[in-house]
Amino acid sequence: MSHSHGVSAAGHAGAAHRWRLLVAVVLIGGFFLVELVAGLLSGSLALLSDAGHMAADVVTLSAALAATVLAARPSKDGRRTFGNYRLETFAALLAVLIMLVVAVLVTVSGIGRLGDEVHVDTTPMLVVGGLGLVVNLVVLLMLRGGAEESLNVKGAYLEVLADTLGSVGVIVAAALIRLTGESIIDTIVALAVGAFIAVRAVMLAREVFTVLGQAAPADIDPQQVEDDLRNLDGVADVHDLHLWTLTSGMEVATVHLVTAPGADPHPVLDAAQALLSTTHGIAHATVQTEPTDHHGCLEIGW
Repeated sequence: MSHSHGVSAAGHAGAAHRWRLLVAVVLIGGFFLVELVAGLLSGSLALLSDAGHMAADVVTLSAALAATVLAARPSKDGRRTFGNYRLETFAALLAVLIMLVVAVLVTVSGIGRLGDEVHVDTTPMLVVGGLGLVVNLVVLLMLRGGAEESLNVKGAYLEVLADTLGSVGVIVAAALIRLTGESIIDTIVALAVGAFIAVRAVMLAREVFTVLGQAAPADIDPQQVEDDLRNLDGVADVHDLHLWTLTSGMEVATVHLVTAPGADPHPVLDAAQALLSTTHGIAHATVQTEPTDHHGCLEIGW
C-alpha cells in the first residue's frame, strides 16, 4: 500500500490568493463607513441596503482571509487527520448565510416602504454610489482570478459582485428619481438587488454542499477514473473507489486495486498514482493493492 502526499500545507488554492482578500478587506471596510453615513443622511433605502451588504462583505472577506491562514495550520491535538482545510469551505458557507440574511432584510424593508412617501436626497446617492462602484470594481478585479480556483475566494467574490450590482442600483435609482420625482424607484431597486443577492447565494450554496457532501469533483468522471485504472498493466479489478474534494484545489482519492496473478504490486502502485495525478489531477491518493485471493473487503457491511 502506498500513500501519496501531493499537496503541501501551503499549496491549497486559498493560500495563493490571501493577499487579494487582505486588500479587499481594507478597501471594502473603509468605504462601508462612508456609505453608511451617506445612507443615513440621504434617507435612501437603496444606499442603506448597499451599506448593509458592504458590512456583510467585510465579515465575509475577513472570515475568508482567516480561513486561509487557519487552514494551513496543523491540528494541535492530532485528531483532525485532514488538517483544517475544510475551514475554507465553511467560510464559503458563512458567505452564503450572510448573503441570504442581507437579502431577507433588504426585501422586508423594501416591502415595508411600499406605499409610503419618502424623501430621498439623490446627490449623496450619486456621489457615494459612484465611488462605491469604483471600489467594488477594483476588488472584483483582484478576486476574479482566485474565484476560479478557490471556493472560499469565490464566496467572497460573489459577495462583492452582488455589492457591485447594489452600487449600480443606487446610481440608477438616483438618476431615475431625479428624472421622474418618484421615490418608490429607490424601493424597487433595493428589492431587485435583494433578489439578485438571494439567487447568487443559492448558487454558491449548491457548490458548498457538494463539497461538504463529499461528492466527486465536478470535473472528474468517477467511471472514467475506474476504467483507466482497470486498464493499467497488472490490474485485474478495481473496487472501493472514492473521490472527493477536501478544499478547493485539493482533490482526494482512495481505491483498492486487485493485482493480476504474478504481477509485481510496486509498478502497479506507481502507474496508478501517476495516472491519478497527471490524467485526472488527483495529487493526493491512497492506493491499496490486493492479490486476487484476498476477500477481506467483501466482509465490510457498508
